[in-house]
Amino acid sequence: MSTDVPMSDEERLEAAQEAPRPHFEPEVELRVFAGVRSQAPDPVKPVALKPTDKFAFRCHRGVSCWNACCHGADVTLTPYDILRLCSHFGVRPAEFLERYTVPALHDTTDMPVVKLKMGGEDGKGPCSFMVAEGCSVYADRPLTCRYYPLGLVSHKLKDSEKKEDFHFLVNEAHCKGHLESQTQTVEDFRSEQGVAEYEAINRGWVDILMKLASWKSIGGPMGKAASDQARQMFFMVSTDVDRFRRFVFETRFLELYEIAPEAVEQIKTDDEALVRLGFDWLKNVLFNEPTILMRQEVLQTAIAHARAGVGGA
Repeated sequence: MSTDVPMSDEERLEAAQEAPRPHFEPEVELRVFAGVRSQAPDPVKPVALKPTDKFAFRCHRGVSCWNACCHGADVTLTPYDILRLCSHFGVRPAEFLERYTVPALHDTTDMPVVKLKMGGEDGKGPCSFMVAEGCSVYADRPLTCRYYPLGLVSHKLKDSEKKEDFHFLVNEAHCKGHLESQTQTVEDFRSEQGVAEYEAINRGWVDILMKLASWKSIGGPMGKAASDQARQMFFMVSTDVDRFRRFVFETRFLELYEIAPEAVEQIKTDDEALVRLGFDWLKNVLFNEPTILMRQEVLQTAIAHARAGVGGA
């Protein structure tokens, strides 16, 4: 058993600010969000779908599999999922996480995430939000549920400047919605399901998972995996905006980083803006991306200390 004393938020901030920032080379395409909700053998059709491609699917009360996909579902909650569902229930993240989620590790990065709690002792029972009529939180349902039966690949080729997303079809044996005659394009389905708003808030989260997946596959910058400290910071920003807000306002965060006064006022009450700031901060800490600027006097002090440490002038 470890006897290490847990770091305080203040100590964690100082350690993050002083940590060496690795140079990161992106790798080839990485799947970070599949949307496959069961262990069915080979449910994925390995064909990249363009926005104008059509597929047959319709889910409604009349299909024989109605509500089957809401049992034993493997649903990783994104940061915006948590914000929307907290608003739906009128609770704050700590309470929501305790009532409706279980801790888990992201498949391709081993980073801590939360998944939607399923009923039954074996976790194969109904979703907590399922009722006889269907989904009781339908207007605020998670992104995985909105995508289904599509999966999403987010990737970036090594020498490319752009990140690209494409979809693929998930055709599980239990789902009879694929036998329906209704067809739609990928673009129309995405619009109908309202995924764009979710993707906009979650983009920083997906970017970090993409890089960490590549990091894991090649051993990481300097051959190191993400530290326990980095994992804790990622989990805090991803799941509990209240805790991150305390971290920002009750440590030296605002003394270390250049945050415009109007932005400081905004993040006091705007959860979405604060989550965006959190992922910009993590990109800077983890990958040395210029997504957030350190105050000039802090930067000069850090440079002076670094030079002194190697005997520089």
